[in-house]
Amino acid sequence: MKKEPHVKQSQNIKKILILQTAFIGDIILTTPLIRFVRKIYPSTDIQFLTIPSSKNILDTNPFINKLWIYDKRGRDRGVKNFLKLIILLQKERIDLAIIPHRSLRSALLVFLSGIRLRIGFDKSSGAFLFTQKVKYLKTVHEVERNLHLITDSIPQKEEYILPEIFISHEDVQIVSNWFRTKNLNLNDRYICLAPGSKWLTKRWPANYWGSLINLFAEKGLNVILIGSEEDKYLKDKIQQYTHVTLIDSFGKFSVRQSAEIIRRSMLLISNDSAPTHLGVAVRTLVLTIFGSTVPSFGFYPYGSKNKVAEVNNLSCRPCTDHGKLKCPLGHFRCMIDLTPKAVFHIAMEMLNEN
Repeated sequence: MKKEPHVKQSQNIKKILILQTAFIGDIILTTPLIRFVRKIYPSTDIQFLTIPSSKNILDTNPFINKLWIYDKRGRDRGVKNFLKLIILLQKERIDLAIIPHRSLRSALLVFLSGIRLRIGFDKSSGAFLFTQKVKYLKTVHEVERNLHLITDSIPQKEEYILPEIFISHEDVQIVSNWFRTKNLNLNDRYICLAPGSKWLTKRWPANYWGSLINLFAEKGLNVILIGSEEDKYLKDKIQQYTHVTLIDSFGKFSVRQSAEIIRRSMLLISNDSAPTHLGVAVRTLVLTIFGSTVPSFGFYPYGSKNKVAEVNNLSCRPCTDHGKLKCPLGHFRCMIDLTPKAVFHIAMEMLNEN
């Protein structure tokens, strides 16, 4: 299929800025867009503006010429620093901005920076500042939505561009050394579990994770818990419900190094959060647990071999598009009704099929 870009090379595109300052998972899901932009504009200077927590995802990406880090909630907070960034971007003389992020601040930034061509979603709060608005398609995956910002001709299914992360040799060595300190055989079969999430309604209960670990142990399968510093408390909570001595990497590694741990595993089981997309990026099988949110939002694990676990036929699902700090109805059936045996059954099916 011939792929026609929204902005032709004849418009003299020399510099392109992609702007995404949302969560880590959102950044991972923009990586196919980066590759696709490079494919369409092979000799163009491609720059990317993101937040500090995403630096480790993108600073080894070979398709990016310059990475901008904007600490909007920390060091760069406030109007004064916002204006400083605008001045720096103006000096770059960027020709085209592609904005997957749907915030007013993102749209205002590229508008005030004098970027002559600005493409973003029609659902953006700052859509009126774009020179071209692209329909935000609710019925497709976020990867495809992002690709629509640059072309109407998304590749056929077998050609889909999956998220990607470029792990360095140093990352591999650090993970290998950690494996040795834990007396883990590099050839051992193991499964990664990502039990964390910022939102309670996206977190499968700790006792369920413990029961699941016991089921895997009966099959001779080891597990490694992965997550951020904020997830550390989950180890003790889960340990109460399993006879297996848990091995965790909470807060010990960078995003890329966590990706390397996932890459070596047979399967990743994750809540609806960033590790889902990290698993897809390293081509590990992914099983994602959905509670208050639903796969149709477009953030399910991309790829034909990946699967989801969820409770269907609950009239209260979805109750949110991001997640909540508690169940609005108090029963939390979207997670409680999803038993460890049900998740274990799907996981074993996936392992047996591959």
